[in-house]
Amino acid sequence: MEKDRQGYISPLSTRYASKEMQYLFSDEHKFRTWRRLWIALAKAEQQLGLPITDAQIAELTAHAEDVNYEVAEERERLVRHDVMSHVYAYGQQCPAAAGIIHLGATSCYVGDNTDVLILRDAARIVLRKAAQVLRNLAAFARQYKDLPCLAYTHLQPAQLTTVGKRATLWMNELAEDVENLEFQLERLKLRGAKGTTGTQASFMELFEGDEEKVKALDRLVAEQMGFAQCVPVCGQTYSRKVDAYFLAALSGVAQSAYKFANDLRILQSFEEMEEPFEKNQIGSSAMPYKRNPMRSERICALARYVIADSVNPAMTAGTQWFERTLDDSANKRIAVAEAFLAVDAILEIYINVTGSLVVYDRVVRRRVMEKLPFMATENVMMEAVKRGGNRQELHEALREHSHAAARKVKLEGGANDLIDRILADPLFPLTREEIEAQMAPEKYVGRAPGQVEEYLAGPVAELLSRYPDEGLSGEVKV
Repeated sequence: MEKDRQGYISPLSTRYASKEMQYLFSDEHKFRTWRRLWIALAKAEQQLGLPITDAQIAELTAHAEDVNYEVAEERERLVRHDVMSHVYAYGQQCPAAAGIIHLGATSCYVGDNTDVLILRDAARIVLRKAAQVLRNLAAFARQYKDLPCLAYTHLQPAQLTTVGKRATLWMNELAEDVENLEFQLERLKLRGAKGTTGTQASFMELFEGDEEKVKALDRLVAEQMGFAQCVPVCGQTYSRKVDAYFLAALSGVAQSAYKFANDLRILQSFEEMEEPFEKNQIGSSAMPYKRNPMRSERICALARYVIADSVNPAMTAGTQWFERTLDDSANKRIAVAEAFLAVDAILEIYINVTGSLVVYDRVVRRRVMEKLPFMATENVMMEAVKRGGNRQELHEALREHSHAAARKVKLEGGANDLIDRILADPLFPLTREEIEAQMAPEKYVGRAPGQVEEYLAGPVAELLSRYPDEGLSGEVKV
């Protein structure tokens, strides 16, 4: 089929999101889900005593998947109502059951319940992929738990940490996002069969005022769709705050991915670490030597979009008048779908990058050793104090020597000569060997290696036990 080059096509479909996530927000999935819901309603109503036959349900089931789109689209052009057009089209395929399709229901029975089902299934995809990122980072953290590196505050060298310990910081934030999204999933409920304004009036009419049967109808529909229960109360729609909760959770995933990708971009500039770079990949059209962190940059770009998009459902939730107003619809169908598609794309790239991170150990160590003399001054001072030195005098001397060495590095482009300055100062009765003994980077990483092991064996192992290893590799499209 020839590609349409004259109409807008979302890059979320062509460049970024996976096919499985795209399918959840497709027309085919939506309309097939509507039919599943109509079948569930008919079965529940039959079970509760309405005159619906097995033959009618069998007819509906036989045509659950083969949606006659042409009939529905032609009907919609006439009546300007999507749900009633599909009721009509379904009835054309199922003449014996045509009269009981959508019995007692309002449009939101199929529309909103389908949206809830999509929220559930899309969130499960996000969780699976986030778990793969955590699995990748766990292997990376374990491999590099002992490798000392510079730690930064204010983007200035502070003390030391390890490469693996830094990875646990990325992991911990994403793990919190996973738990937040899991929480939203656990409390997610189906809208159910609530009628036009949520009062179930139409079903009270169908069941001749029998409240217990009307309540049971909700429960039976929920069970068929894989939910333990329906919302206890609602207007015409499920509360739009549900969308806001889920997109806030997706924003959290985007924030964590953004943090990781920004850190990696900086580390790549430092030449300490790199994202994967393919053999034939071109970094720049003008500068052949360049190795741009394009995957991390794409994560950041998409993350900004998701974070901004999460405001949409919050505003929609706040502006729903009374039992419902339709200004949610156009916004909701864009905002919710695109947030999931963009987060899916982010996680695909995140999986890809974390599966093949490159660490340049020697560069990491060289950068550590350039700064370590400054960081080791406290230990040097304490050794001199043990030999009778005055702490205050020694502290002032080290302050002056450190600033002088820093000036030489920054203003003259020279090497860090702090050790030589200390050796030349009679206040410090230490040999070069004794001073250099304080320069082992491993002495300055604290409990970083142990923290990595404890974190991976505890919270991470418990979280990952809920998600089987699917060996996802992550797809990066051009």
